[in-house]
Amino acid sequence: MSANESPDDVTVAGLFSYPVKSCAAVTHDRARFVTEGVLHDRSWMLVDPRASPARFLTQREHPQMATLRVKVLASGALELRSDSQSSLTVAAPSTDATPRMVRVWSSEVLAEDAGDEASRWLAEALALRPSEVRLVRFHPEAKRLCNPHYAGSSGAHTRFADGYPILVVNEASLADLNSRMGRDDARRIPINRFRPNLVVSGLAAWDEDHIDELAIGTVLLRLVKPCVRCEITTTDQITGARHSEEPLNTLSRFRNNVDLGGVTFGWNAIVLRGGDVALGDEVLPGYRF
Repeated sequence: MSANESPDDVTVAGLFSYPVKSCAAVTHDRARFVTEGVLHDRSWMLVDPRASPARFLTQREHPQMATLRVKVLASGALELRSDSQSSLTVAAPSTDATPRMVRVWSSEVLAEDAGDEASRWLAEALALRPSEVRLVRFHPEAKRLCNPHYAGSSGAHTRFADGYPILVVNEASLADLNSRMGRDDARRIPINRFRPNLVVSGLAAWDEDHIDELAIGTVLLRLVKPCVRCEITTTDQITGARHSEEPLNTLSRFRNNVDLGGVTFGWNAIVLRGGDVALGDEVLPGYRF
């Protein structure tokens, strides 16, 4: 599609948040988009306290994190659920809780520790020792800026996401990827492997590579960087199992980005203007000229 053309009937087909980084998704019919991303998205994180500063933990090392279900309660507390044990409600850390420095990739940021009971619950769920895992919440006074090389002078910032507030995925691109893998509907790789925040329907496959901005009602997103994919895409998000190297093997044949050092699927975005988004909302793409 040329830069001055726009497809008809592009809509919101999926809305997700991940209150605890690398744990199970929360599916939404309607979601609030704020500067840092979808409300509550990646506000909490598991860390290894033996590192200094405490280092983030993800499905890359612990694929069973995918099976840990979470819910943010109206009080701000976090409910943790697992098939292997009783659920646990974790109170939001108090304002006088001792802060802890944590690391997310190359970023060091201030966080609040959620306490020993959460540590013991998570250790049991993930077959770790309590000394190997802590639950932390992003400190309300902290600010983690996005890479200005991609976000420019926008001042965009995020919480514990890998680097950007929003991940956008195109349904048609996933359909094309499944077709290239020779997968029918019964065996197709689902959208949850890519852990998007926003799924759009109605675009041509890979059209997202040519889009600058997406307008959804009052919300305005800017697509700033293709998302480099890792082994989390090979992890079943229901069971935590890894059965093959797909979709990475197929992506490597046609989506390898030499400049970024990996295969890409989906786009990282920043929030230029926030607001509410609902399933079925019209999406107006603005193409790069």
